[in-house]
Amino acid sequence: MSARLPSWAWVTGLTTGAIAVVAVLAVQADQGTKPTAATSRPSASATADAKPSAEPREKKPAAVPADSGTGRRIVYSLDQKRVWLVDASDAARRSFTVWPGTVSPDPGSYTIGTRTEATTGSDGVAVEHIVYFAAKSGVSVAFSNAVDGSSPPPAAPDARTGGIRVTKADGQALWTFGTAGTPVRVVE
Repeated sequence: MSARLPSWAWVTGLTTGAIAVVAVLAVQADQGTKPTAATSRPSASATADAKPSAEPREKKPAAVPADSGTGRRIVYSLDQKRVWLVDASDAARRSFTVWPGTVSPDPGSYTIGTRTEATTGSDGVAVEHIVYFAAKSGVSVAFSNAVDGSSPPPAAPDARTGGIRVTKADGQALWTFGTAGTPVRVVE
C-alpha cells in the first residue's frame, strides 16, 4: 500500500523549494551588485591623481634587475616603482607595480622584521598585510594594501609616509611570500 501525500503537502514542498531557490538567487544577485576592489595596476607614469582602472595584468613580467642579488628575496625598484617576488632559483614568481609613499628607503639590503595583519595607515586608510622592512629618518617603510583595494590619495606635500601601497591581490601574495627574515633588496 503506498501512501499518498495530500495535495497541500505537495504545494507546501514546492513553495518551500521555490523560496529557497529565490533566496539563493537573491543573495547571489546582491553580491554581484556590491562594489568590489579594483585589481588594476598603477603605471610607472602614474600621477598623483591616479585611480585604479580595469586594466589586464601584464603579459610578460619585467625582468628582475641584474643588480638585485641572488636567492629567494623581494626586490623593490625605486625608479620602476615595481616589486618582484623572486624564488630560490632566481625566477620571478610575481611582479607588480606599486604606489610609493613620500619617504623611500635608500638602495641596499634589508630584511623583513615586523608584520602586522591590519591597521590604519598614516593617510587614514584602513590597510592590511603590512610588511615592514626599513626605516628612514624616523619613518617606517613597509608594503601594504588598502582593505578596500583603492589606490592611495595624493599625499600632502609635507606628509611623511613610508607606506608602499600595492593592490589587494598583490598584498596577499607579498604577505604570503614575505615572512619575517625574508631579504628585501632595494635598487634604483
